[in-house]
Amino acid sequence: MQQQDRVAGADFLRAAACLLVLIHHLILRVDLNRTEGLQPVLTALRFGNFGVAIFFILSGFLLALPFWRSLDAGRAMPGLRTYVLRRAARIVPGYWVALTAGFVLSITLLEHRLTPELVLRYASGLFFMSQWHWRTFFPVEGNGPLWSISFEVTSYALLPLGFLWLFAIPQGRRSALVTRLAWLGIIAVTLLTHETFRMLVPPNEIERGWQYGMQGGAKEWIPNYNPFGFFAVFALGAFAAGIQVMLPRKRRIRFDIAALACLVAAGLQLPLSAGGPWEAYGWLGIPYAFPLFPVMVAAALVALSRSVLLATVLDNALMRFTATVSFGIYIWQDIVLTSMQTISPAIFGIGEEKPLRDWFIGCTFATAIVFLLASLSYFALERAAIRWAARITRKN
Repeated sequence: MQQQDRVAGADFLRAAACLLVLIHHLILRVDLNRTEGLQPVLTALRFGNFGVAIFFILSGFLLALPFWRSLDAGRAMPGLRTYVLRRAARIVPGYWVALTAGFVLSITLLEHRLTPELVLRYASGLFFMSQWHWRTFFPVEGNGPLWSISFEVTSYALLPLGFLWLFAIPQGRRSALVTRLAWLGIIAVTLLTHETFRMLVPPNEIERGWQYGMQGGAKEWIPNYNPFGFFAVFALGAFAAGIQVMLPRKRRIRFDIAALACLVAAGLQLPLSAGGPWEAYGWLGIPYAFPLFPVMVAAALVALSRSVLLATVLDNALMRFTATVSFGIYIWQDIVLTSMQTISPAIFGIGEEKPLRDWFIGCTFATAIVFLLASLSYFALERAAIRWAARITRKN
């Protein structure tokens, strides 16, 4: 996205998403029963996995904006070559390096045998096809969070397919209301497909559960976790973009109030989910308190884009830097945390007399390393690919 096209509030939400996921994985490494007075707070923050839903909402919103603008202006659909090249440049280099690092970590430090199944999982991840079966759901043992990347790539593919239908509507019938209602129809079809997937592909109960490792955990998540359910979240973000382009460009204080209310409502879903499953399954079994949490985040993004002050405060220098390296934070965090815990099991306070103190020290150290690796990933690898794609697509 070019600087002049920056959406106010987007950097804050991107940074918040990656930090929530990082906090989630840090809290996984502490015994909540030994956290004394901080247990309620840490239990709520354990639902930092909701950050994954924020990523999907944000991606759907930002990627749909040029489609909505062209649609409303009566222009042709944006070129798919540019769309594909820019998405590939943004995702592929960093992801492939982190995926390969996770694979190497699996067969070295984590001491997994190099089996055909392990290679199959890695290959499925390389080609963004790991999302369709529990055997490949986690493409490598050494980097769990990479499961969501193939899910997001599926959403990248489905987004322009949905807009092909909207652009096929004759110009004389293509009003803003008709196209937005048509997109709601796409969401409805997506939810129906999600429910059909849940009914047709339930995994068996053999070694199902996290006590059986990553593949057992994948069987626990599937079929609720499937690409269609996550595209429904992504498509809500795209729908929010359609609403945003209809709004007057003038900023109003009422949008600040609406954005703050939506952010608070979304944030409250974390503590309100305590006591239930960590996945916080919502309607139709879609995780992360669907649809309330995604709708609140999407509404907050729309309101922030027209706010007078709140987006400026939230999009501060620290959050913008975090947003810049957020992809690296996401794809490298588990490698760092798993490596540290394998090398020194007590580093996060496990088995120590004062686990909370040692956990805080370990978290500080781990976070610093994650930010360093994420910065190296962006400035030494990702940025060059992004700029290359921008040059190539501008020439056409």
